[in-house]
Amino acid sequence: MAEIPLYFVDLQDDLDDYGFEDYGPDCDNMRVTAFLDIPGQDNLPPLVRLEKYAFSENTFNRQIIARGLLDIFRDFSDNEEDFLMVIEIIVRLSEDAEPTVRTELMEQIPPIAIFLQENRSDFPVVLSEYLIPIVVRYLTDPNNQVRKSSQEVLLILLEQDLIFQHDIENKVCPILLQLSAPDSDDEYKAEAVSIICKMASMLSKSTVERLLLPRFCELCGDGKLFQVRKVCAANFGDICHAVGQEATEKFLIPKFFELCSDAVWGMRKACAECFTAVSHSSSPGVRRTQLSPLFIRLVSDPCRWVRQAAFQSLGPFISTFANPSRAGLYLREDGALSIRPLTQDFDSGFASGSPAPSSGGNTSPTSLASSAKPVQREPELPVEGTSAKTSNFPHIGSSSDGPTENPVESSVSAGAELTRLSPETSAFSKLSDNNDFPISSYPGSDSWACPGNSEDVFSHFLYWRTPLPDISKDLELLLSEAGPQEDYCSRPGVVHNNCVARSEIQKVLDSLQEHLMNDPDVQAQVQVLSAALRAAQLDSVNEPESKPTAGLNEVSISDPSSVSDNQITLSASSSQNELFVARILQSTDPGEPRNGTSDHLETDQRQDPTLLEENKSKLQDIIPQPLLDQYVSMTDPARAQTVDTDIAKHCAYSLPGVALTLGRQNWHCLKDTYETLASDVQWKVRRTLAFSIHELAVILGDQLTAADLVPIFNGFLKDLDEVRIGVLKHLYDFLKLLHEDKRRDYLYQLQEFVVTDNSRNWRFRYELAEQLILILELYSPNDVYDYLMHIALKLCADQVSEVRWISFKLVVAILQKFYSNSESALGLNFINELIIRFRHCSKWVGRQAFAFICQAVVSKECVPVDQFVEHLLPSLLSLASDPVPNVRVLLAKALRQMLLAKAYFRNAGNPHLEVIEETILALQSDRDQDVSFFAALEPKRRNIIDTAVLEKQN
Repeated sequence: MAEIPLYFVDLQDDLDDYGFEDYGPDCDNMRVTAFLDIPGQDNLPPLVRLEKYAFSENTFNRQIIARGLLDIFRDFSDNEEDFLMVIEIIVRLSEDAEPTVRTELMEQIPPIAIFLQENRSDFPVVLSEYLIPIVVRYLTDPNNQVRKSSQEVLLILLEQDLIFQHDIENKVCPILLQLSAPDSDDEYKAEAVSIICKMASMLSKSTVERLLLPRFCELCGDGKLFQVRKVCAANFGDICHAVGQEATEKFLIPKFFELCSDAVWGMRKACAECFTAVSHSSSPGVRRTQLSPLFIRLVSDPCRWVRQAAFQSLGPFISTFANPSRAGLYLREDGALSIRPLTQDFDSGFASGSPAPSSGGNTSPTSLASSAKPVQREPELPVEGTSAKTSNFPHIGSSSDGPTENPVESSVSAGAELTRLSPETSAFSKLSDNNDFPISSYPGSDSWACPGNSEDVFSHFLYWRTPLPDISKDLELLLSEAGPQEDYCSRPGVVHNNCVARSEIQKVLDSLQEHLMNDPDVQAQVQVLSAALRAAQLDSVNEPESKPTAGLNEVSISDPSSVSDNQITLSASSSQNELFVARILQSTDPGEPRNGTSDHLETDQRQDPTLLEENKSKLQDIIPQPLLDQYVSMTDPARAQTVDTDIAKHCAYSLPGVALTLGRQNWHCLKDTYETLASDVQWKVRRTLAFSIHELAVILGDQLTAADLVPIFNGFLKDLDEVRIGVLKHLYDFLKLLHEDKRRDYLYQLQEFVVTDNSRNWRFRYELAEQLILILELYSPNDVYDYLMHIALKLCADQVSEVRWISFKLVVAILQKFYSNSESALGLNFINELIIRFRHCSKWVGRQAFAFICQAVVSKECVPVDQFVEHLLPSLLSLASDPVPNVRVLLAKALRQMLLAKAYFRNAGNPHLEVIEETILALQSDRDQDVSFFAALEPKRRNIIDTAVLEKQN
């Protein structure tokens, strides 16, 4: 240490005490390498002295040189020879045997690179030939700390876009591929795959797909080291996003299936956590047919931690099915929800000649192809045994003249497909958006025949009832086709298909038996399938005998009156019941049971029409039904015991996203779930709903909001403060969505927000004042005067100054409301109330508040000048004799900085100017220095001093 000056030793002590970052590039009065500038030291020039210390035997000297390289570049970058010598020193220093020196050197690479980019024209050459090779070489350094530093530096350089494409492909990627090779060291391999995953989002799509994707897929199946697979699983979504949809579906989805089936539960948990990101990078078809069944497996995983992660991701995963063309809503760039009229899609569909969608916003595959994010409809699997004549609901077809209603043609097409069990050839995927199912359409049976009718209005009765099919107009045509259809139904192929379906049901039942005791979901599936199998066997035995009297086959041309409404309704109910069985078959793999059906299916639902109607009300075609069933089950108390105690909170948090995905036409699927969450015993669940109820109101619209959300909103108003604050923060957003008559009901309830469980919770009252400023526009001046004015006056007298200051702004906003609506009488009454309450207040805080209100009134110009000078100015000027200096200080600022800044008061002909100037002169000679200072302060200098800070201090 003898060769280092004494003052430099003291400098290093300072560095050790405060950290080196305190002496960065912006510090002008101290540099790490300041000792190099000492004249006459060793009689050596600075560069020679630099070289001496850079290769000193003392490790500390070399470490200091490495730490101060940025300052060295600043000093010697102007001269080309000196610059090259510094570069040479860096290269030699990078080969230092001491790890601490190499670490210090590596940490200086990013600031050096930025400096060179800004100041050197040969920056690309210097970076590529000297700096990047050092970073790449340190990736294989034997010291762990050096490797970690080089990895961080590499990511920083990539993030700052400082590494050129040529260096990425020829220097960075080759070393990463070498480190991640199968024969590489395990520690190096784990670090390399981590870098690959982190840098994928910073590289171009072609580079990742061409150079890194094959190795990533290989590492996903690494059977030697589970840490490597876990890193791949944790970053799978980022890789999918980097390579795009096509490469994701071609290369990554198969690997994702393998990781989701990994024997290590941590791998499956990581997959569940990144499932939403993978879904975003997949097409709607893959999302529906491949990822949805895979997610159901994770939700039913034997490991509790995997199930917990899966249920937390369930809501976000469901939200990836969202499509504005079907939900009628979309997110703007600013994050706000906006309404997209569904009729736009209808018109475009009719114009193109595509099949007309139902009134529920469900578009046909043809019209969906033109949308930004097409959503493929979930395959619905009907069960065999349903003849063409059992499809009694109207089907919306299309022709050259527009949409037409043709139940016979739809029945024939349905009958040809109902004997199949393949999802790809399902009859319900052929029909135009399941018009057979009333629950998936907008309310009202008239809307089926005329989906684009603008006169359709919402009706609760029509919304919740199951519409009855009207076949009176088509009965004659139906009877004329009865003969050929009866021949079709009597073909041997139908009987053969019945046998095939029974065998399929039996096969699934056999596969579920071994899991019967472990899972209640499997028990429910077994019960439903057993009932379906018995019914199918009974139908096959009775078919030869009962054929003349079965359903609509009883109809004959000679006796058309034999058709009864009861038989038609019975047939339709049978079709709906068979749909539940088909849905189980669709969501259940014969080799592995999946919990893809809801828990409320029971064996007696064939006999109980109430249960059947309840089950039908849960059906929709936006997302796969098993996903919705699992999401709804998150409110089950048993889930909190077997999965996660906070599962209800996760359900509540993601509910707006799920509701947005399903659209308001399918709100009935979530209504019971929302009501259950709103009455949850945990206040944090109710708090979560309270914070998002305004967003849900936008999604549902005013009519559903009034019917279903307003009662829950009213309950939240009487809840704990932790729940009420969620409602209060978005009170304006919710109230503006209500009709005027419903909105007026809350005028009296707003006063309840002033009272809190804890009087010290002043932020609650502060938030109330902020919301009231916004709410003023929702009510008439008379309502504001009768209700909101009194709340404002009460808040102005609050014990906490923050609440008082925001309340003064509320008072000014109320005055502006009155005078902008030509309610001068209300405004005058309010001014008189302010004078009584504040100008003549016995406490100085009230009199100071009056001065501030007058100042804000002049600033906002919310009161006509003649009204101000007549009613407020005399009371304001009278504060000049107030005994409290704080009141006079605010008066001086109001007069000098606000009133005299207005042209009206500066006019020489103004009769009030003389009085104002006399008051200011009196304040300038005030015995208090602060009062005299602000009274003499020129208006143009008012921005120099932060008056708001002084006001809060007072």
